[in-house]
Amino acid sequence: MDAGIIDLTGQVVFVTGGGGGIGRSIALNMADMGADVALIEAVPERCEQLTKMIEARSRKALCIPGNVMDVEALQHAIAAAAEKFGRLDVLVNNAGGVTRRGFLDLAEKNWRRHIDLNLVSNLAATQAALPVMIAGERGGSIINVTSIEAARAAPGYAVYAACKAGVNNLTRTLALEFAEHGIRVNAIAPDYTVTPGTRGQFTGPVDEASWPKPSAEQEDVIRRRIPLGRAGIDEECGRVAVFLASQMASYVTGTIIPVDGGTWASGGWVRNRDDTWVLPPEADT
Repeated sequence: MDAGIIDLTGQVVFVTGGGGGIGRSIALNMADMGADVALIEAVPERCEQLTKMIEARSRKALCIPGNVMDVEALQHAIAAAAEKFGRLDVLVNNAGGVTRRGFLDLAEKNWRRHIDLNLVSNLAATQAALPVMIAGERGGSIINVTSIEAARAAPGYAVYAACKAGVNNLTRTLALEFAEHGIRVNAIAPDYTVTPGTRGQFTGPVDEASWPKPSAEQEDVIRRRIPLGRAGIDEECGRVAVFLASQMASYVTGTIIPVDGGTWASGGWVRNRDDTWVLPPEADT
């Protein structure tokens, strides 16, 4: 196999919410494979930090401070990227987020925010990017970052899970609608992944050295719940995204790829303290 099949040199990638966590790792992995990268990010300091990291890889970067819940700002950011680079080959709909809260405890503004962040931003970015890809007549790749919560019940995360289920269906539907243009549409579905957000860092540049370490009890819960025995690393999502963007995945479209250490496959099975697999309530505590 030719190693160049994963080379993204000359291509342009746009990432939403790309300044931290999974989005940042995807942006850096794309740059490592030769792509120039544009992104929109709500934390300006992360824009600066990531721009320097991409340019240190000898790639061009365009980081636009902005909120993906502002549809007009998001559309303008994609237009600016297309104008600067003259093309758009890959769109990564990464932006999203959630706060755990019971459904009846959500005010209308809460669930509208969830919908705007996790679903509407995806629709807006995709609708803005597709005409640029079609006009380029080179095909393209759209990669949606969804969640395994899209495919299972998620108490405390009802609106978030519904949005991600919508993204899953959108992924499959658009894969069919735009196949004739050579545009592939796929998604990656993480479970628990170490990011600035899961470590409590929501502002400022990403600083992993400042993140608190999980307790031994927290580590044990993760080990028992996730078949591979540890939390996910954002880099692992970045690698799968590169695969989907590259010619390695030239015949892959309409797929949802779990990047979750086997959690979706476990179907609720967890490890006991003696490492036997059981279904709760058999599990010891």
